[in-house]
Amino acid sequence: MLALLVPLALASLLLGVADLGAQVFALSRLPRTLAVLLTGAALAIAGVVMQQLVRNRFVEPGTTGTAEGAALGLLAITLWAPGAALWLKMVVASLSAMAATALFLRLIRNLPPREVLLVPLVGIVFSGVLGALVTFIGWQTDLLQMIGIWLMTGEFSGVIAGRYELLWIAGGAAALAWAAADRFAILSLGREAAIGLGLSPEAVMRLGLVVVSVTMALVIVTVGMIPFVGLVVPNIVSRLLGDNLRATLPVTALAGAALVLACDILARLIRYPYELPVGTVLGVLGSGLFLWLLHRGPARG
Repeated sequence: MLALLVPLALASLLLGVADLGAQVFALSRLPRTLAVLLTGAALAIAGVVMQQLVRNRFVEPGTTGTAEGAALGLLAITLWAPGAALWLKMVVASLSAMAATALFLRLIRNLPPREVLLVPLVGIVFSGVLGALVTFIGWQTDLLQMIGIWLMTGEFSGVIAGRYELLWIAGGAAALAWAAADRFAILSLGREAAIGLGLSPEAVMRLGLVVVSVTMALVIVTVGMIPFVGLVVPNIVSRLLGDNLRATLPVTALAGAALVLACDILARLIRYPYELPVGTVLGVLGSGLFLWLLHRGPARG
């Protein structure tokens, strides 16, 4: 993954319309590349954590109402305190994303464990309900354009020095998930098994909620929603390397960063010198990868 990531990062640093000078490099190219890497890695790790919390491979924070919950919080703080600092918007978005994720976990608590497709279906319906509420409020308050940026575009063209640094907190949340990897792995065995092994399921669940909510809130505040990263990357990595989270989480982070960076480069080249939102490219590529995962038979080894 490092052998793939290094040339992609170099290509991202060199690609652009403006001549590559010291100022352009420091203010635009380097911050953009770092933002892409942090976003991809954090979203992939958040996807792993979400899948461990719900014990289902077919979910990610973007399909469980987490993103819509963060957007609802952003909408509220924008209406009540338009001049609020960015860190305050991040805190409000994180809290609302955490509340939405906790509500989703409560909704799926009594679903039959053998019906694995019910969980993502409930998540899609729940996300749709929250998304409809966000859209209605945005329509009533003339903020639909901002909602489109938060939930529908997902692009890095506006990233410059001073406007991406909060993503390092998302990177810190991903590192926290790696430090607690063994706890998440035990939680995925079930509540009874976790208690039997001396683990507090509620404490691990709260930690997972913090990791997922903070990551999604920061990504949406900074660059907007980017789909499928937390869904396809963890599944592909687990198929290739197994389910040892302690060993696979760093690979998952690198793979997520490489996927988003490759899609960002592709988005900048398709209509050069213009660029497409990276969320559009990932929406097409990610849906194809997800269909491949659904139709591919179980791995043999």
